[in-house]
Amino acid sequence: MKNFLVEAEIMPKRGVNDPQGEAVLSGLRLLGFEAASKVRVGKLIRFQVAAETSDEARADATSMCEKLLANPVIEEFELEVSEA
Repeated sequence: MKNFLVEAEIMPKRGVNDPQGEAVLSGLRLLGFEAASKVRVGKLIRFQVAAETSDEARADATSMCEKLLANPVIEEFELEVSEA
C-alpha cells in the first residue's frame, strides 16, 4: 500500500446562493476593493488515503466526498490526488 495525498476542493454549485461569498464581497467593497466581484466561498480538505494505486485512492476519496465531505444537493467537488 502507498499513501496518497488528496486535496478535495468543495464549492457551491453555480446558481446556488452563497451568503458567505456575498458577505466577503461586501466586506471587500467596504474596504475599498471595488475591483473584486463574483466571490464564492468553499472549502479545501486535505487528507491521506492508503491505496494500491492512484485510481483506487481517487475512487475512495470520491466516495468520501459523495457520502460525507460535500453536500451533493448544493455543492460540487474536484479532487487532486498525488503520492504522499
